[in-house]
Amino acid sequence: MTPSSRFGRCVVLSATLRGIEAVPVHVEVSIGPGLPGFSIVGMADAAIQESRERVKAAIRACGFTMPADKIVVNLAPSSLKKTGSGFDLPIALGLLVASGQVNPAIVRDSLVVGELSLEGATRPVSGILAYQLGARELGCNLICPEQDEGLYPLSDLLVFVADSLRDFAGEQGNLRIARSLAKGRTAETEDYQDVGGHEVAKRALQIAAAGLHGVLMVGPPGSGKTMLASRLPTILPPLNDREMLETAQVCSVAGEDITSVLQGRRPFRAPHHSVTTAGLIGGGSPPRPGEVSLAHHGVLFLDEFAEFKPSTLQAMRQPLEKGEVTIVRADGSVTYPSRFMLLAAMNPCPCGYYGDPSIECTCSATQIANYQSRIGGPLLDRIDIQINVWRTEFQHIAHGGGGTTSEQLLQGVMRGRAYASYRKEQQTEDSGQKQDLIRAYQVDASAERLLETFAKQRDLSGRAIVRTVRVARTIADMDESPLVKEDHVSEALTLRLRERGL
Repeated sequence: MTPSSRFGRCVVLSATLRGIEAVPVHVEVSIGPGLPGFSIVGMADAAIQESRERVKAAIRACGFTMPADKIVVNLAPSSLKKTGSGFDLPIALGLLVASGQVNPAIVRDSLVVGELSLEGATRPVSGILAYQLGARELGCNLICPEQDEGLYPLSDLLVFVADSLRDFAGEQGNLRIARSLAKGRTAETEDYQDVGGHEVAKRALQIAAAGLHGVLMVGPPGSGKTMLASRLPTILPPLNDREMLETAQVCSVAGEDITSVLQGRRPFRAPHHSVTTAGLIGGGSPPRPGEVSLAHHGVLFLDEFAEFKPSTLQAMRQPLEKGEVTIVRADGSVTYPSRFMLLAAMNPCPCGYYGDPSIECTCSATQIANYQSRIGGPLLDRIDIQINVWRTEFQHIAHGGGGTTSEQLLQGVMRGRAYASYRKEQQTEDSGQKQDLIRAYQVDASAERLLETFAKQRDLSGRAIVRTVRVARTIADMDESPLVKEDHVSEALTLRLRERGL
């Protein structure tokens, strides 16, 4: 087609986000005879319909000519709902190629995504990492706006950056190679050494970090629960390449900064207790990942645990069990990964001082029972470690911590994880048959008897027994012990069975 032709057609490859994946969409542009008009079809949302005005203004502002004919843009497949403003750039390029003003070779074999300003400048869109992965899977290049923090470095993918529609003028255009985000772990600014006392709580958090167990800390206000929780990432191993990519993809789709993820830091999400169920679990229209997914491969810290809405807390049962969240809508369902470590903190009663040896509680027995029952038994049963955290002594606060450091705790975490990996590699399949709990976790006879005794005395549920054995197995791994022994089970029971009423 020559630049002087009035009519023409063009197809530009783009994509729309569906969950955390970029689904390919073909932007088909047709300029033909008929009454002048500009229509977009193919299940486009309001943001895409509004792109007509942005595209027209951007084309004129960059010195191109807006075709004065009948323009039809079809987003195929038509049965797939498309969302977002990332179709501005591919629609504009489709118009310019179809009208002979841009060389079609520039956009050939490329996935194009980006928003346009009225002056023709490109603007970043959420989910750029998902678009990168989608382009790589399709075996094509990616053309997108410059990202403030850079792009995740992916092998076998060439990414070109366009700052404006003007960059597509001429035979070759003026695109440049995108810069990559630099990796590298930054130094931690917090340390468990700053936390005075609380050696039992530190030990519990170390075990939790080694085995990815959920933790509930119960104690009066000012006892150090939040301080202990905020330093948990310092004893977690850095993200490996697979975890880094999965976590960064979720954060990218949600429009979150992925810089810390690329530095190997595990996410630490701490939503306020007023968060909605959609904000915590995910949802909305279009669906967006919630806090449980943004904490993927990291920590979800729920402070003031009992202040969350009971229905919101109960919605976490699926992600805690399955490691993923499925959100169902009329036009289909999306699944977000949510394999996180739950860390919760709460007061024992509304006033906060029930069980405190120094300050008298002012709550009635009914108030205390109602407050603690807000969490619900099914969810509480899924939290492996439950400990009391009391206020520390004056000397620990006034003269610094001086206790166990994050580095020392991290060494135990790494040792436990390394031994667990070694143990699983050494285990052989039992003729393809499922092993029972005791054999699967290699619990010795004395430890089994102790567990059975406590299970009968405390009326432990089946889930509570399994999770107690899992904690005991983690403790044994940290001791590099092939068998779960009696002292391992004893410590696991201590970490789970808080004093009744507290």
